[in-house]
This record gives sequence, C-alpha cells and structure tokens, in this order.
Amino acid sequence: MATILVDKLLQAAIKQGASDIHITTGQPPVFRLHGRMRKLETKTLEADDTVALMKSITPERVQRELQETGSGDFGFAFGDLARFRVSVFKQRGHIAMVLRQIPNDMLTPEQLGLPEVVTRLVMRPRGLFLVTGPTGSGKSTTLASLINFINESVDHHIITIEDPIEFFHYHKKSTVNQREVGTDVTGFAEAIRRALRQDPDVILVGEMRDLETIEAAISAAETGHVVFGTLHTNSAQGTVNRIIDAFPGNLQEQIRTQLSTAIIGIVAQTLLPRITGGRVAAYEILVVTSSIANLIRENKTFRINSAIQTGAKFGMQLMDDALFKLWKDQTVSLEDVLTKAQNPDDLAKRIANERRGIAEAHPQQGDPEAA
Repeated sequence: MATILVDKLLQAAIKQGASDIHITTGQPPVFRLHGRMRKLETKTLEADDTVALMKSITPERVQRELQETGSGDFGFAFGDLARFRVSVFKQRGHIAMVLRQIPNDMLTPEQLGLPEVVTRLVMRPRGLFLVTGPTGSGKSTTLASLINFINESVDHHIITIEDPIEFFHYHKKSTVNQREVGTDVTGFAEAIRRALRQDPDVILVGEMRDLETIEAAISAAETGHVVFGTLHTNSAQGTVNRIIDAFPGNLQEQIRTQLSTAIIGIVAQTLLPRITGGRVAAYEILVVTSSIANLIRENKTFRINSAIQTGAKFGMQLMDDALFKLWKDQTVSLEDVLTKAQNPDDLAKRIANERRGIAEAHPQQGDPEAA
C-alpha cells in the first residue's frame, strides 16, 4: 500500500506544483503550495503508515543513519517527472519526512529575474561567487540555473559537491561531474581539495558549513577556479561578516585579505508570494569592485550597504530596493514585502511617501490604499 500511496502523493505534488510534502504521524500528508501549508483530505497517518512510506523510498544507507543518528538526507528521481530531496527524521519516537520537489526543467537566469551582471560575473575566469538566503529561498534553483548557463555557453569542466545532489546536470558544452557527500566522498572540504587535482574550471560547493570548507573554497577561488557556494545569510554585508567571523581572531586579518581578492560577487535572495499566484524572487546584488575589496580588507564591512546603494551603475542593488520595486510594480503585496525587508520601518516610510506622491499627483482619483 505504501508504494502506491507514495507514487500518488508524488504525482499530486508535481501536478499541483507543491514545493514540499510533509509526512508525520497524527495528520494527513501536507503540501506546501506557494509558501502556504495545505492538508490533504485523505486519511490521518498512523505510525505504521509513516514507517512504510519511509521504507518505500529510503535507501538502506540512510535507514541505518536514521537508526543511529535520528535523521538522514537523500535525493531520488521520480521517473522523468521530478527529483525530490528528502529529509527523514524521528520525532516523539515516530518517523517523519519532508520531501522537497526539485523540478527537472531548469529556468534560465532571465526567467528567474537575475540581473545580467550576475551572468557576466560567473563567466569570469576565477573567484568566489556566493548565493545566500534562508532555507527555501531558491538558492539551489539559482545555482542550478547559473551552472546550466555555463554548461550551455562554454567548454569547461564543472564539478559539483552536494549533499544530496539536487538538480541533475547533463554534459552539454561542458563536462559535468557531480559528487554526493556521503556516497561519493566523505565531506565538503575533502571533496574541494580532491577537486583541485581533477582539472576543474568551476566548482560548486553545496554548503559552506564549517571553517574547513570555507577555507578550502577561498583557496580554490584564489588558485584560478570559479567557486560557487551558499550560506544561510540574509544580506551581502552579513555574508562577508559571517565568513570572517567563522575564523578565530588571530586569522581574521589574513582571511580578510584573502577574501577581498577571492570574492567576485554575492547574491542574497528571498522568495515572496506573487499577488497573481506563484512566487517571485527578490535579489540583493553585490559586485566586488576594487573599492568594496578595500572595505573588506580594511575591516570596514559596515560600509558595504552604502557602497551597494551607490554602486547601481555596476548592477548592484539592496534587498529593500528590490522589494520596493516589487511593491511598486504591484507584483507583491505591501504586507509581504515588509515581512522580508531588512529595514521594515524605512521601507514602510518610503512606500507611504510614494503613495502620498501618487495621491498628490492624481488628487481627483485619490488613493484607495493610502496608509
């Protein structure tokens, strides 16, 4: 019964465009649709059901890990329809699972709304390029799109190091080798060090979780490779600080110097519900110019935000400016842009002023939404 149920669930999730499937005891399966949780109108899952569902899709290796550590992650393909990234874990002694859907068709950077400056940066011969944001903000989708863009444009050797592998890349103009942590290699830092002997042009590091991985990624970027990485930070300025703070005090000055020469750009992103349905991404873009490299080297990262503001001619933008534009274009509601803002009070004031300006420019129409 479990396999039939799991197939039906996966089919329904793909058909409805659910980003995640939540399976836990005591309630029916739940889909996350456009950011909101929706319970399915099917039977409530008992403990036996969740165990059977887990066993029907979880590889032996991960089942052992679940028994030993209480959780495990893996990726699997559902026919040609989609791939899923799965996290299985114990809660209150029962089994629970979250399946994240990874669509098979990759969107182009333009379709994702990524500014052109981003594709220019990733075609550079070397440097560290970071995509950051909270969990579920679309980082994997952005990275897959950029890797695919390189794959279709130039004859490179691309190595990805992921836990687990999410998007499958096929050899196009480039050769792509994808290594899964836990299956193909023991850890991220080890895989980066090995990758340097595998003649890569581009290395994608799924997550820069620890000091060792961050260090290996920066070294690889310095030695003439393009390195993509992700961090769970919400802004470009916060990302630079997080990397430097990962190192002990006596190494921070050295790392500031290394980072200032290695880093080429940061995209911080978040996803918001569109007024018309579906979701849209907002991006903060930092392009590392020589003046921004100086700020990093001289420990003046607190000035990065104002440098982004004045760097529009290089294609830079702050998150709150991107959110303001989404509100102004009537793509996203006022409430939603304010929940994602870095400085909600400033953004609210700016929007109120904009509305006042519109109301004053068209006094006869008034402004139905005036706050």
